[in-house]
Amino acid sequence: MSRIAKPGTALLISLALWAGMGVAEESASRTAVAAPPVDRLYHGVYPGGKTGEEDDITAADVSSYETTVGKQVAWVYFSNNWYRERAFPQATAEFIRSAGAVPFIRLMLRSNTKENRRERLFNVKNILKGKFDADLTAWGRQARDFGTPLLVEWGTECNGRWFSWNGRWNGGKRTTGFGDKTKPDGPERFAAAYRHIVETIRAAGANNITWVWHVNGTDDPQDAWNGLEQYYPGDDVVDWVAVSVYGPLTPMETGAQSFREQMDPCYARLDSLTVNKPIIIAEFGCTAGNPAVAPQDWAQAALTDILSRRYPRVAGFSWWNEAWQNDNKPAHDTTMRVQDIPALADVFRTTLETFKDSLQERPVFGGP
Repeated sequence: MSRIAKPGTALLISLALWAGMGVAEESASRTAVAAPPVDRLYHGVYPGGKTGEEDDITAADVSSYETTVGKQVAWVYFSNNWYRERAFPQATAEFIRSAGAVPFIRLMLRSNTKENRRERLFNVKNILKGKFDADLTAWGRQARDFGTPLLVEWGTECNGRWFSWNGRWNGGKRTTGFGDKTKPDGPERFAAAYRHIVETIRAAGANNITWVWHVNGTDDPQDAWNGLEQYYPGDDVVDWVAVSVYGPLTPMETGAQSFREQMDPCYARLDSLTVNKPIIIAEFGCTAGNPAVAPQDWAQAALTDILSRRYPRVAGFSWWNEAWQNDNKPAHDTTMRVQDIPALADVFRTTLETFKDSLQERPVFGGP
């Protein structure tokens, strides 16, 4: 299926207008991020922070990544963790905007960063009961008043068991506890909660948001009830579709799947699921130190497939540029930071320069 064309109402906002801008003019405040021109791709990044909680990124992190790879980014990805505060992340969004990029916010309703456990407070059932509607409305008003386009997602990697919004924690494959008796309760509850969040924030006037629905490249668990398709909340509340695809995340993992081995089947499923939604690779990465594959080799193959348009509907990509400690052995530490791995940095610089005419380095805005 061919890539969707750029909307006719889209306009390119120059860096001079975008950078340093406070509340935008009325015309800009009623726009959202549009797909790039049909022959181009967005290049974004999660630039990494200090704590591993994904919400402490800095302007220096973004600048360091851009300097290393030799290209500017169209979006900067980060988490808005509600265990820290429920307010719109104004300060982070402002420095990203001042750098000429779009803030891409992972709206993370969670009590902590511990994975594979049931959420006691910000769980799907409480979302559906409306217990956070006042917070979501306030967040939506703050997003509206930010005035310029945003990318926002809730329910990151919903078909992966590590996050509390996965169906495993919300009814699993049962069909008798919620809604449609022909659908598994866990994914169905997720889709309803996604709809509730989007509708509540939209009702607050935040029509400058492009809403992203984000799946993992492989279902985990790999059961039919947990298939990514089960989690889709509907075309009316999804603007873009996103996917995460990773190589080894730690030096201790055995074996390694290439980007293509994971992306080919996932892309086919997403292409069948939606007909008019841009697809982005919101997260991809591979650590150094794993004996199965070097990060520069994994990334070279991935970038070449993405930029040579093996996946025609893919509209953008962002590398997960982070490092973290796994235990007390330095040899077990994870790093995917291009700044730390000269060979990986060279792959990014060379490949992005080779395909520079395919990159849309600054965001495109279109009508709501």
